Amino acid sequence: MAVHSHPSDIATDNAAHWLGRAGLRPTRQRVMLAQLLVGDGQNRHVTAESLFAEVVQSGEKVALATVYNTLRAFCDAGLMQEVTVDGTKSYFDTRTDDHPHFYWEDTSELTDAPASELEIHSLPTPPEGAEIAKVDVVIRLRRV
Repeated sequence: MAVHSHPSDIATDNAAHWLGRAGLRPTRQRVMLAQLLVGDGQNRHVTAESLFAEVVQSGEKVALATVYNTLRAFCDAGLMQEVTVDGTKSYFDTRTDDHPHFYWEDTSELTDAPASELEIHSLPTPPEGAEIAKVDVVIRLRRV
C-alpha cells in the first residue's frame, strides 16, 4: 500500500487512475477536474456550472467551455454518464452503472435513488428500425 504524505496525493492518484482506466491523456485540466470529481473516491453528480464554481473556489483558472468539453470527453470515454432533467439541465454522474435518480425540485440537486426498489416490468416496443439504447429514470421530488 502506498504511503501518502498529503491528502491531495490520494486525490491525484485517484484522478490519474480514473483517467488511465479510460486511456485519456492526463492533461493539467483533466487531472484538476478529475481530482474534484473522484479525488475523494465518492460518486458525484455535478453540473458544468457547479464544477466550474468549485474550480474557481480552488483558485485554479479554467474556462467554463473547457469544463463542458472535459465533462463531455469523460462521458465519451465511459467515465461518467450524462443525466438530463427537463431536457434543459444536464448533470454529470461519476457512477456509470444503470441506476435511477431523485431530482429535488427545491434545490435542483440530483441524487441516486435505490435501484433495488425500482421495478420496470415492460417497455413499449420501439418503432421499426430502432432499438432501446438506454432507459433513464428521474423521479422528481417536492418537499412537503
